[in-house]
Amino acid sequence: MGIIGDSLDKAAAGTATRAIPKGAPAQMRFLVKQHKGTRAVAELLGISQRTVERYVKGQFKKPHADLAARLAGEVRMRWQPRVKEKAKKQAATSTGIVVETRARFGFTAAPGTTDDGRIRLITQHLPPEYAARLFDAQAAGATDEQLQAVVAEGLQEQYFKDRGRRADGLLVEFTDIDYVELDF
Repeated sequence: MGIIGDSLDKAAAGTATRAIPKGAPAQMRFLVKQHKGTRAVAELLGISQRTVERYVKGQFKKPHADLAARLAGEVRMRWQPRVKEKAKKQAATSTGIVVETRARFGFTAAPGTTDDGRIRLITQHLPPEYAARLFDAQAAGATDEQLQAVVAEGLQEQYFKDRGRRADGLLVEFTDIDYVELDF
């Protein structure tokens, strides 16, 4: 996944109402329950089935850093899916999404205006239709460039064109992304 997709996943994970299980044995039990067996979890994490069983029984408690990160990531991705879907639905229908980014913005505009790109720090609320487009594109397996185009269009209309009140022919280029944080 790219920077926009990862930020969408992080924002969705931030909507959880309860914290993920803390210890490795509890996280492993959660994954075993989700996947209905230890073999699928072993394949998912790239470890042996016996190792998964030892974590479930509590014989192993402290995974190495790489396994701990993969384990926590898989649990976080599957944790409270209905809560995440409800938050996405609310963002896509009523509340919208907030984008905070530091990136290079260049312009294609009317003659006589500057179109040189420059780094800007922007925090902007995007209406629900852009949130819905982002979620639909992500669900359809869109590339990060396609997700970036949706965010660029939203920032163009909301921030640079001030919701259609100025800069009529302006087209915004959204490149050299330093970071993007999304929240809904």
